[in-house]
Amino acid sequence: MKTLLIVHHSITGGTRQMAGAAAAGARTEPTVQVRWLHARQAGPDDVLAADGYLFATPENLAAISGLMKDFFDRCYYPALGRIEGRPYAAMVCAGSDGSSAARQIERIATGWRLKQAAPPLIVCTHAQTPEAILAPKVLAPEDLARCRELGQALAVGLGMGVF
Repeated sequence: MKTLLIVHHSITGGTRQMAGAAAAGARTEPTVQVRWLHARQAGPDDVLAADGYLFATPENLAAISGLMKDFFDRCYYPALGRIEGRPYAAMVCAGSDGSSAARQIERIATGWRLKQAAPPLIVCTHAQTPEAILAPKVLAPEDLARCRELGQALAVGLGMGVF
């Protein structure tokens, strides 16, 4: 059995919804165990034990969230040189763009020598005012469907040994 580790952080619920949809999609693959952890809970042992990864973060000030950064800070060196070639994908919940956070995850994954299994999935909420940015998010069904499809595709590929 292969293990897919989904690590997420969410402030207003958007990224949590994305990660939950991806986990639901991934759980349709019977040969893959899905571990869905908050960034605060995930550690080096979780990274080392997984066969593939899905990283989900909000974009805050054109970067990954602080707790996702903390996750990578705690796990980067303990996993360095020990997880090369494993597949990963990234999801970003952004107010306007999301590409900076996606690039930041890509740089970290490149350092780990992970293999990108899919382009970053960015859901744009168009939140531009302080009130809209801080408000709880409810993502559109079509955005959650894309997240489910990504989770399922990653799990199927992992289970089949495609990656």
